[in-house]
Amino acid sequence: MEERMMTFETMITLNNGVQIPQLGYGTALISENQKETVQTVLNALELGYRHLDTASVYYNETAVGEAIRQSGIPRDKLFVTTKLWTTDMRIGREYDAFQESLSRLGLDYVDLYLIHWPVRGRYQQSWEVLERIREEGLARSIGVSNFNPHHIDDIISMGGTVPAINQYQMHPQMSCPKLRAYCQSRGTVLEACQPLGQGLYVYDPILSRIGRKYGKSAVQVVLRWELQHGVVTIPKGTQVGHIRENCNLFDFELNAEDMSEIDSMNINRSITPDADPETFTF
Repeated sequence: MEERMMTFETMITLNNGVQIPQLGYGTALISENQKETVQTVLNALELGYRHLDTASVYYNETAVGEAIRQSGIPRDKLFVTTKLWTTDMRIGREYDAFQESLSRLGLDYVDLYLIHWPVRGRYQQSWEVLERIREEGLARSIGVSNFNPHHIDDIISMGGTVPAINQYQMHPQMSCPKLRAYCQSRGTVLEACQPLGQGLYVYDPILSRIGRKYGKSAVQVVLRWELQHGVVTIPKGTQVGHIRENCNLFDFELNAEDMSEIDSMNINRSITPDADPETFTF
């Protein structure tokens, strides 16, 4: 656990020196309506978020880009992530897919570009394309998502750049202690997607009890627990109240006993597919 004062502006330094805001805003499945998505992202930016996470498969890059333009926030004050989808990897159009994402966003570069899933037989070649994108200055950092340790080892063993980020599900019942330790040993920052377990913890009695000590909700306790573990976290919210709740995390600190109790909730309960089994088809 990292013991440090945190604020909305707290950054984590990646292995290439680029800084990423530790708390970000996830945009997956916000809305099928583009205008609603624009407004929701604008709401997040107005509340103080400066880190936006999207992906080509979320089908909202255009809306995210429009929200960025409407916000009036200088580009260098924002951290924008998008991702390479599996379909484009399988047919070898990684570079074109990236350029299309960039066009939809209306940006000259992204701050982080990720391989969304480790497609068997393709992710090593795809990583070489991401290295080209970074070398051309089109992505400040590159990383992976949903990668298990051996996938990252494959990239490193072929002489590739060590991924700056591994975005992976993390929540109290899937706290990933071994993966967190592995990523730390490789100089890769773990970023928690699905940080609230798809609503799993809203009424959790343990987290609610801990929250009452601090005047916070169970959801806020979860997010604070993740931040104190030193990971980047990207909660999603669609209502202004929820978005505000998800970022009201910096006026309390969980003590060691509470952190340990939340750690003990881990039962390796996965809510997303694992990329290793032969049944993986994304």
